[in-house]
Amino acid sequence: MVRPPVAARTYGRLKARPLKPRRARVLQTLGAELAVPAAPFEPRTLAPKAAEVWLEAGFGAGEHLVAQASRRPDVLVLGAEPFVNGFAACLAQIEDAGLANVRLHRGDVRELMGWLPGGSLDRIFVLFPDPWPKTRHKKRRLIEATFIASAAHLLKPGGRLRFATDWADYADWTLERFLRAPQFRWTAETADDWRRPPPDHVATRYEAKRLGDCPPIWLEFERLAV
Repeated sequence: MVRPPVAARTYGRLKARPLKPRRARVLQTLGAELAVPAAPFEPRTLAPKAAEVWLEAGFGAGEHLVAQASRRPDVLVLGAEPFVNGFAACLAQIEDAGLANVRLHRGDVRELMGWLPGGSLDRIFVLFPDPWPKTRHKKRRLIEATFIASAAHLLKPGGRLRFATDWADYADWTLERFLRAPQFRWTAETADDWRRPPPDHVATRYEAKRLGDCPPIWLEFERLAV
């Protein structure tokens, strides 16, 4: 199977204020310990007994990722985040929780996706990605044809991709592009399926700020066996 191309370029800031001493420490120590290989690798080699492998794209400060990994110690949770301050905050939470089922990439998620073999993921989370609302910036959005092709390549048949945004235009943009992808089906059956968070969702501080132009919209897509 030919691996689809993955464009990996991160826009926006990569670091804000200086890190506090503890976060600077875990960035250097735990960050190195939990780093995924910067080359093609099989996730199962990191956790041979894992029942599933999940990926979170742009985990921010890591609240959702850490909570999901804590709930499901039988799952290997991969995550990617280019923003150093958020990455360090996530590591501090992982240390506090004593998690052993998380591996992280400090960079664009598309880099990490390019290192994974086909059919290696059970779930992908894309929660409140940068909306790039200005027309001239929309080409920077994570959700585009090559990302969708890569997600289809990596997800097993029956695997799920969950997308959430609080920008109405980005929800429309994402739904339009996934509906054009024959490898996916939108799982919604009623309006409440996209108006209400899924039962296993973990809210974050960013989500609570409601910085967008609409209430959160939840889109879930299933990988078809095609």
